[in-house]
Amino acid sequence: MDDLLSNTLPGMRDLLPEEIGRWQRVEEHARRVFARYGFAEIRTSLIEPTELFARGIGTDTDIVGKEMYTFVDRSKRSVTLRPEATASVVRAYLQNAMYRGGGLTKLYYLGPMFRHEKKQKGRWRQFYQIGAEALGSDHPAVDAEMIDMALWFLQSLNVEAKLLLNSVGCRNCRPRYVSLLQSELGKCVDNLCEDCRRRAATNSLRVFDCKVESCQPYIDQLPFITDHLCPECAEHFEKVKSFLDEAGIVYTIVPRLVRGLDYYIRTAFEIVSGELGSQNAIAGGGRYDGLSEALGGPPVHALGFALGLDRLVMILPEDSNSKEQAGPDLFLAHLGEAAFKKATEIVRDLRHRGLSCCLDFFSGTLKSQMRQANRLGAKFVLILGEDELARGVASMKNLQDSSQQEIAIPEIAGFLKSHIQDRTA
Repeated sequence: MDDLLSNTLPGMRDLLPEEIGRWQRVEEHARRVFARYGFAEIRTSLIEPTELFARGIGTDTDIVGKEMYTFVDRSKRSVTLRPEATASVVRAYLQNAMYRGGGLTKLYYLGPMFRHEKKQKGRWRQFYQIGAEALGSDHPAVDAEMIDMALWFLQSLNVEAKLLLNSVGCRNCRPRYVSLLQSELGKCVDNLCEDCRRRAATNSLRVFDCKVESCQPYIDQLPFITDHLCPECAEHFEKVKSFLDEAGIVYTIVPRLVRGLDYYIRTAFEIVSGELGSQNAIAGGGRYDGLSEALGGPPVHALGFALGLDRLVMILPEDSNSKEQAGPDLFLAHLGEAAFKKATEIVRDLRHRGLSCCLDFFSGTLKSQMRQANRLGAKFVLILGEDELARGVASMKNLQDSSQQEIAIPEIAGFLKSHIQDRTA
């Protein structure tokens, strides 16, 4: 087979059956936790107009400038595979007038995103996120509640999680700070790396994202944004911290913490894990009160975060991974054409009764069918041959303790349900 057709594209991968159980477990846990906090699931389009992300994320960001999968469709429109979900969620919120009636709208999502970036540990070009958005309130308690939810989600999976916190100001105070920052950067720009020199002119806050060692002494001398907040932003930040303190949530103030998207204002946070090495961020978010207006909608206060599902699954502790994809309740081994026909009737009935069942379609030997049952991880094997069929019975073997007994065919469902419940109670 041609190598080009027998491998995924660079940065892409398949999630195979033996690992999908861990992903499903995390996704199901997210649904339970988010529902407790009053969030409802939303699923948005994978493809959006390119302008949605250009206006929402910012044309000077690396995502828009370098990383998006953008192409022209048959209608001559520029469209993009979504690189993140917040802009899409806000678009859906506006398009469907979810703001009618006022109040707070809480939404969460799970799904794939796409960025053509350098492959790193736990980072893929098709990657998966779990995220949440709260639209309709600027109350600092909303910020604290969302942070609490993100931390509780991770901690309840026994994942190490530390909160880093900052405020990035607003449209009133941040321009003055950015002007000061650019002035200070101008004094040392010749000593910075190529990316920092570019960012100093186009998106100066992103200089703080630089990991190049030679840039760090100069970055360490730059002014803190928290020293230049307007009174309203300073008050909001103090109240967010107060709500976190009251909830007993430990955090570290990191004045150089910025988010990579232009729409963030005020609260910005990251959740990191020491299990990820130098690229230790597992989740991040903040407030984005101006995004709705940037997309042509009314003013809407909003807050959100996104969590990298690929990275989370990678660092789940062993006790969190113990329940992989379950094997079938029953494997039905059959010998002979008449037994096979009856076997198909039995498995259909058992499936309709809520039991998971498999059977062999290749009329293999009993030995080969028993090997298949073991490979699948079946709990029981039902052996049905011509002689058993004539007597209306089958042989039931428990693969956990190797015990075996004869059972009447009409009693199979009741037997399985009682024994499986006993073992899983």
